Amino acid sequence: MAEKEGSAVPAQAKGSWTSFLKSIASFNGDLSTMTAPAFILSTKSLTEFSSYWTEHPSVFVAPAAEKDPAKRAMLVLKWFLSTLKQQYASRSEKLGSEKKPLNPFLGELFLGKWEDQAGTTELVSEQVSHHPPVTAYSIWNSKHGVRLEGYNAQKASFKTTINVKQVGHALLHLDAFDETYLITLPSLHIEGLIMGAPYVELNSNTYITSSSGYTSRIDYSGKGWVSGKKNTFSAILYPTGKEKDAIYKVDGQWNTSFQVKDAKTKAVVDTFDHKAFKTTPLTIAPVEEQDNFETRRAWKKVAEAINKGDMDLTSAEKSIIENRQREMRKDEKETGREWNRAFFTRVQKFPLFEKLASQIGEKVNDDQTGGVWIFDKEKANAAKSPFHPDVKPPIYERK
Repeated sequence: MAEKEGSAVPAQAKGSWTSFLKSIASFNGDLSTMTAPAFILSTKSLTEFSSYWTEHPSVFVAPAAEKDPAKRAMLVLKWFLSTLKQQYASRSEKLGSEKKPLNPFLGELFLGKWEDQAGTTELVSEQVSHHPPVTAYSIWNSKHGVRLEGYNAQKASFKTTINVKQVGHALLHLDAFDETYLITLPSLHIEGLIMGAPYVELNSNTYITSSSGYTSRIDYSGKGWVSGKKNTFSAILYPTGKEKDAIYKVDGQWNTSFQVKDAKTKAVVDTFDHKAFKTTPLTIAPVEEQDNFETRRAWKKVAEAINKGDMDLTSAEKSIIENRQREMRKDEKETGREWNRAFFTRVQKFPLFEKLASQIGEKVNDDQTGGVWIFDKEKANAAKSPFHPDVKPPIYERK
């Protein structure tokens, strides 16, 4: 028997869910600006999503120990695929459905670190633009000489379902080999809206291309009306420009497990299973010790209201933050000042990105992300330790 519309929606919220679905279908513009019913709201801001890149630190740093460049590229592909569950499915599995994240404010920060057998892996995530909304991040492990930097914006629209286009990119650098990998970001759509239990499916394909001469293409598919499995993908790794000469092939479901095979012999050379590989918890400063611009402290009252299911209180607390931001932007405009980002800087030249992007036909799209953003080491040093509770909020500087 087919599930009824809104069958996963709490009885008291079915009316508001139905109204929300109707408003989505008739809405023109970026859906991220819409207010969803309280039961579908997340208590987390998008600035926290940067942490999902590195919940398996040992997999993140593994390429740094591999001397063979083709195997190294395969390990980078394996790491990327291992992040997809955390980025796009872990929340819906834990909470019963995907939740609408909080929209970050300009200057919002999320800081933390992972500590395990890989040593210390550190994270800085910052909202560097509000119009358009852009989150930048830097994740690094100094012991192994591995750094991931990137930024992304999300544009949501409706056409039979909610579609999200991610704009931006990530660059993974391995110090030992002076090697860089450009990673493109997948588009996605939301399934399960009618039942009120949304979950993410990834669309089309993404690429990982390296300065060492190897490229991976990942093709995403999902469960169709007749056949197919949820969260399915297939990938190949090949010398850049020679797709027909695949070295490795990878198949599986990105939310469960996958196998890496030698493309010629079909022999399994590596595997990854989320059930057998636990995530490493992220350590952050206690909320009461955080700066006012840090995510958990800034959104504390909003999160508490969401957990209570109190939509009126949620709206009131969000309005306090939003109105404060409007006043700051108004003041900046009137005085000719620009918000100074705490850890990132907008750059005009990005030759490495352009060189790698040209290998796969990727565009910079800096007009959609407020520019190209890089981690600024001088700013980071000035902010003391990025995990110190005395991190000072950004200051204004004149243009």
